[in-house]
Amino acid sequence: MTEEEFQELYAHSVTRLVGQLYLMTGDLHEAQDVVQEAFVRAWGRRSRLVRDAGPEAWLRTVAWRLAVSRWRRRGRAAEAWRRHAGGLAGTVPAPGPGTVALVAALRRLPDRQRRVAVLHYVCDLSVEQVAAETGISSGTVKTHLSRARTALAPHLSATEEADDGRGAAR
Repeated sequence: MTEEEFQELYAHSVTRLVGQLYLMTGDLHEAQDVVQEAFVRAWGRRSRLVRDAGPEAWLRTVAWRLAVSRWRRRGRAAEAWRRHAGGLAGTVPAPGPGTVALVAALRRLPDRQRRVAVLHYVCDLSVEQVAAETGISSGTVKTHLSRARTALAPHLSATEEADDGRGAAR
């Protein structure tokens, strides 16, 4: 992959990846950090990214693993959820009310259900792709998706009603 192709990959996918990792982690600052670190690591292997089945999937997986490693190093995952994203308002637009509501609802899910739901519904990956990326079986992915939908339904329905039908939580 040439430098120009890498820059194009970055320009095309950085915002989407940060959004996806934000939904997975619940922390915008953390999402930005791990996505940037994933791109740094991808730069060093850019010649192999072309041969990989999906550079964006590779970046998302690396960013997710970096986030998990950071949580483990801190010793308490709860600290990652409470971190404040102050100081970023000038560099990245603030998430909209629908996104904030969605993140709040997703935070209520166990980590694995949240990750599976984001990969399937936000990243638009098939059940098989989610299974491959997470290393769990397709049947387990379907179970997590079903449980996530059930758990999210009352929270997102309430958000949609409070949003006067504009559908911001969708």
